[in-house]
Amino acid sequence: MTTGPDHSRRQFVRRLVKASLLAAAAGVTGWRFHDPTGPQPQDRQMAAGTLPAFDIDDNGPALAVARGAERARTVPAVIEALGGMARFVRPGDRVVLKVNAAFATPASLSATSHPEMVRAVAELCFAAGAGAVVVTDNPINDPVTAFALSGIADAARAAGAQVVLPSADLFTPVSLAGGRLIERWSVLTGPLERADRLIGLAPVKDHHRSGASMTMKNWYGLLGGRRNIFHQDIHTIITELALLVRPTLVILDGTTTMVSNGPTGGSFSDLKATHTVVAGTDQVAVDTWGAGLLERPLGSLPHIEKAAAAGVGTTDVERLAPVIISA
Repeated sequence: MTTGPDHSRRQFVRRLVKASLLAAAAGVTGWRFHDPTGPQPQDRQMAAGTLPAFDIDDNGPALAVARGAERARTVPAVIEALGGMARFVRPGDRVVLKVNAAFATPASLSATSHPEMVRAVAELCFAAGAGAVVVTDNPINDPVTAFALSGIADAARAAGAQVVLPSADLFTPVSLAGGRLIERWSVLTGPLERADRLIGLAPVKDHHRSGASMTMKNWYGLLGGRRNIFHQDIHTIITELALLVRPTLVILDGTTTMVSNGPTGGSFSDLKATHTVVAGTDQVAVDTWGAGLLERPLGSLPHIEKAAAAGVGTTDVERLAPVIISA
């Protein structure tokens, strides 16, 4: 039998690893283990649900654009141009803010929803009487780290909102009626179960597969499972997500646009100051305006035209008579 210092050290390491794993499994340490592939798709034999509709049906403006360099001014201004947050949030409502927290990067790199926007929107919701505001996403990187480094977690909590990180029990199988890709697929439904309103908050970014990542692409963060397989048909999955998710409102942050090396970027040279925030009830129209900030023709972004053809919204933004203001 081997003895001596090396043997004792190996025994100690094995015991330490075993104890740590047991403690983590029991929830003693508070450690979180994140599977980068996300929760796996549910059993295909299970009954699948769908998502509730959160959209509103009124005659208010469908699209607004605020130009300015300070989100603290442009975000409230663009919402006011649409009729104010009271148009979208009723007293006592539980509001979910679906952010883009995909990467563990600082806000200055514009790879995620900006914390200034998150805080501003959450505060507007509370001012309109919201009973609760929930901020959520299923990041590509470790959720705890992504929400922390992006500044989203601190901004949400500073506004009084709750941050809900993904866990296996928050995913359920969902199907899109008539869909080809979203069929009994694992979706982050837990935060939406008791929600009254859903607002999407997305940055304007280049994307190496879809050409752009904006409000419709933001719903990709609700998918669980090995969602990277959808990259093979990225424009179809974005279109199906836009059909599946019917938000109350979407807000697109083009204060700083990631014009190259998206969706992660990593250098200030990838960014361009475009000083614009776009908001509306029509996801297609909002993303169409965002395509202009990226200086991309719609023909290079097939998911926008596919979503329009599917009836999600319109690319004819002028027909919506957008409200354009400076803030």
